[in-house]
Amino acid sequence: MERARSTSVPPLVSRTTEVDAPPFAAAFDALSAPRTTWSAPDDALVLGSGAAATLAASGPDRFAEIRSAAADLFDSGDVHAGTEAARPRVFGGFAFHEGACDGDPWGTFPEARFVLPRVQLTFAENGAWLTVNAAGPDAAVDAVEDRLAAETERLAGIDDGSDADAPPRPGIAETRRTTSRAAWRASVEAAVDRIRGDDLRKVVLAQALEADLAGEFPLAATLERLAGKYPDCHRYCFEPDGGGSAFFGATPERLVSLRGRTVETDALAGTTGRGETPSEDEWLAQELLEDAKNVHEHRLVADTVREQLEPFAASVSAGDRRVRRLATVQHLHTPITAELDADRHVLELVEALHPTPAVGGLPPDRALETIHETEPFERGWYAAPVGWIDAAGNGAFAVAIRSAVATPRRATLFAGVGLVADSDPDREWDEIQLKYRPILDELEAGDESAGAGDD
Repeated sequence: MERARSTSVPPLVSRTTEVDAPPFAAAFDALSAPRTTWSAPDDALVLGSGAAATLAASGPDRFAEIRSAAADLFDSGDVHAGTEAARPRVFGGFAFHEGACDGDPWGTFPEARFVLPRVQLTFAENGAWLTVNAAGPDAAVDAVEDRLAAETERLAGIDDGSDADAPPRPGIAETRRTTSRAAWRASVEAAVDRIRGDDLRKVVLAQALEADLAGEFPLAATLERLAGKYPDCHRYCFEPDGGGSAFFGATPERLVSLRGRTVETDALAGTTGRGETPSEDEWLAQELLEDAKNVHEHRLVADTVREQLEPFAASVSAGDRRVRRLATVQHLHTPITAELDADRHVLELVEALHPTPAVGGLPPDRALETIHETEPFERGWYAAPVGWIDAAGNGAFAVAIRSAVATPRRATLFAGVGLVADSDPDREWDEIQLKYRPILDELEAGDESAGAGDD
């Protein structure tokens, strides 16, 4: 059910019951598309199936339109959630900029799309919870309760797959870069010249890597492996249609979370690799903390995030700059918190913060012009806000990096780097390759040398 601002929204009915927790991958494969998953270090794992309501928008007002449509949807709710984690929420995301979904592989992705799952399975600290939501002609209490009973019975009958091996990684038959090494070097040098000429302060340029897969892409198993490898990241998956494609990833970068008037966000910029030994790892971390280029890039992001929050906040505070370690990279990280001066909707903050200088640049308009002129592909939802909204206007959004769009036999990966005055094209190229690894490792069939070549 597609909803525009002017459409009268029928009542929302939501019912929840506690269930025995099924294995995630078995439940994912058993549920119907479009499916949605969301998980964060401080949030429950949610697996959604189908769409009781779909909110879509495009153009420069897409944030306001989604906010209005979500408020209309939740305004007339008859909700028995059972536990807070299983309350009705809409899950989805936005395009990086207006028009960013015009090219491949984004044809089925709107510039903004949020779904209230028809069936929602929530894995929370206090148990597993099954929710059935309905809006429109199906929003009758008796029908929802009957559906909840039927889904509970169906869930109990799911084969947990305990006797079967997890599907193998598909392997990569061929890769294609959208940006050659020579073109990359020229683009970085041109951007650095603009920065040194004071036309820009920073710009983030990205690459895309297309991979034809040797076997069928096992989406559920891939999501499960990412959860095991990146438990401290925001993990997400969105199918915009009947399951033909999916946008997924495991991002270390939180854009913003809002609960009441308390805001939490992060500055994450500045990158190095992981060491092969603990002592080398520690040496690389210390070098990152002291590296002038990375510290400058990080400070630009942290200062800008604070400035963007100040018009909404009674107070803003930042923690100490530190190193955040992930499986393949280390980042400079500064946690930032704020107390708002009034009640706000999370999408007000999302619109104010996106794009952060960690994925766009400074000044924002000139950085976006440079991205348009330079990148030979559309970003779509890459590096854009993805997350959820609840009835109170609270929500949590991450920056959709370390991500890919996948179909059964093809995946397109995305990665970017921040450029400042002393950026070196070859070092930035190497950093891009590190940032492909979280997804690339899940595609390669056990051969660490397979994948992207230098062309």
